[in-house]
This record gives sequence, C-alpha cells and structure tokens, in this order.
Amino acid sequence: MHALRGVDLEIPKGELVVLLGPSGSGKSTLLNILGGLDTASAGCAFFFDQELTAMSERQLTFYRRRQVGFVFQFYNLMPSLTAKENVELVTEVVDNAMAPEQALDIVGLSERMSHFPAQMSGGEQQRVAIARAIAKRPTALFCDEPTGALDSATGIVVLKALQDVNQKLGATTLIITHAAATAAMADRVIHFADGDIREVIVNEHKVDAEEISW
Repeated sequence: MHALRGVDLEIPKGELVVLLGPSGSGKSTLLNILGGLDTASAGCAFFFDQELTAMSERQLTFYRRRQVGFVFQFYNLMPSLTAKENVELVTEVVDNAMAPEQALDIVGLSERMSHFPAQMSGGEQQRVAIARAIAKRPTALFCDEPTGALDSATGIVVLKALQDVNQKLGATTLIITHAAATAAMADRVIHFADGDIREVIVNEHKVDAEEISW
C-alpha cells in the first residue's frame, strides 16, 4: 500500500502552511517523514541541505531534538506535572532553550503555569503542548490535527497561538486539519487526495486566525 505517490513539493522557510485532505490521503505520512518520525521507502526528503532519507536513527533523533517541534491532536502532557514542568521536560534536553515562562507567555498561559493538566481546559492543555514544542526554538513546527479534539471556538484560540508562534519566532509551520476554513490564515494551502498533491494555492490575502469560523 502506497501512502504517498510521487509527492513533489518545496516548502519555503518561515511560511505557515495548511495541509487539507480527507482521512487516508497521506497528510500525516508526509508530516511524519518530514519530521523524522517515519522513513520513506523510496524517494528523497531534505531539510535545507540535509537529506533526511539518508540519516541513521541516531541522526534522526538529533534532528527531531534540535530542529523540529511537534504538536499532535492529543496533548500528551504528563498529568503529574504542572504546565511549567511539562515545558521544562523539553528545555532540559536541548541547547539554547527558551525559558518555560517565556514559552507559556507566548501562548497566553502566564497565569496557568502552576496548574496541572486536569485543572485546565482542552484548549489550554493544547497551548501547553504548543509551548512545550516551541521552547526548544525549533526551525520547523509540525502540527497534526491540533484542533481535532476541540470545539470551534477553542480551536480558533489554538490556531491563533500557532499563528503568533509562526510570526514571532519565524518557525516554518505545517498544520494538518480537516477544517477547510483554516486555509484562510495560511501563506500556502496544499490539497491532498489519494496520496498525492492535487493543488497548491498561495494565499495572497490571508486573515487573522480570530476571523476564521467553521
């Protein structure tokens, strides 16, 4: 079974890119290959001049640690740790990490640092996950259905946090979503179907995340 079929694309540095398509169209597989979580069975993938598809498992581990931040549909927070402590988990294993307080401030959670996940809403937990991802100052931020478990109002708050991160930190940001309205906030929209790219649209007039509704 081929999850991807001859995909060929280039993602400009610093852009916010939205990937749209039905379940099973290959979006997550592409994201996992670019993020160093999966290895392609054929073809090549590059991160600047580094060939990801030629890296060893050890090299991919360092790539994920130093260059990439991940945000998933489910928050994957440690329930026994506060928001600040969850972010500190990342800052302890990378060089030049951002202070946990700074990362949480960027996503608007300065007043929730001492709270545990069970004391926070779903949207707040997802923003802690974003803070954890950006605390290592990643070059790229990969988000797989970050609003999939949230209602639309809370989802927009999370999308706003991602947009702010992209603009403030300059991290190239890829967002997989089923919410087509999210395309309005992107620099570039990639439409997937049957394991291939069907259309790439450069958005000349993107909007603020808070203007989105679905």
